[in-house]
Amino acid sequence: MARPRERDRCPSCTRKLHQSRFDTTFRLHDRSERLCFGIPAGLCQECHQLYIDPSLITMLDLADARCVFAIESDLVLQEQALLGM
Repeated sequence: MARPRERDRCPSCTRKLHQSRFDTTFRLHDRSERLCFGIPAGLCQECHQLYIDPSLITMLDLADARCVFAIESDLVLQEQALLGM
């Protein structure tokens, strides 16, 4: 996924992406899993697809992995609750 200001719409349905940080599970080619916390990404709430910056995927060595689970980070939700959002 490109930076949020460059990619703020879903490539499939063109709806606005929900930009946040997500705790994710990636399944690797050997069927093992890697947990990543606080990943910046955009979520299409219509298509249920998570878009992550390709350079971040490369940096985390997840190019051959598949994201099998993502949930908005508890830290983000706690921060929003503190701010009264």
